[in-house]
Amino acid sequence: MKVKLNWDAFGIGTSIACAIHCALLPVIATSLPVFGINIIHNGFFEWGMIGLAFVVGSYSLFHGYVKHHHSFAPVLIFSVGFIFLVLKQFFSQHEYLFLAIAVILIISAHYYNYRLCHKSKCASPHHTH
Repeated sequence: MKVKLNWDAFGIGTSIACAIHCALLPVIATSLPVFGINIIHNGFFEWGMIGLAFVVGSYSLFHGYVKHHHSFAPVLIFSVGFIFLVLKQFFSQHEYLFLAIAVILIISAHYYNYRLCHKSKCASPHHTH
C-alpha cells in the first residue's frame, strides 16, 4: 500500500502550528523558563519554523506548478506571505500583524495550489505521480 503525503495539507498544518506557537504559546507557556525551557522568542526555534515553512511550501508549490497546473499565482501569494513571515522577525512592534498577514497568505497559497491541482486533468486518482 502506497501512502501519499498531501504537501498542501502539510503546509497548511505547519502554518497553523506556527501561528499557534506565536500567538498562544506565550500565554500558555509562561512557566516554561522555570524549568529551563525557552521556546518563546527563541531565535533558533523561530528560524527553524520559518525554514520548515519555506521547505514544505516550496516543495508543495513547485510540485503543483510543474506536475499539475502551471499557474504562478500560488507561488506569488506564498512569496508575499513568506516575506511577511520573515519581516515579523525584524519588526517586533508589528510581529502579530505581520504574522497574521503571513499565515493568511501562506494558507491561501496552499489552498489555492491544492484547488488548482485537483482541477487539473492529471489529478485523476488513476494517475501516478
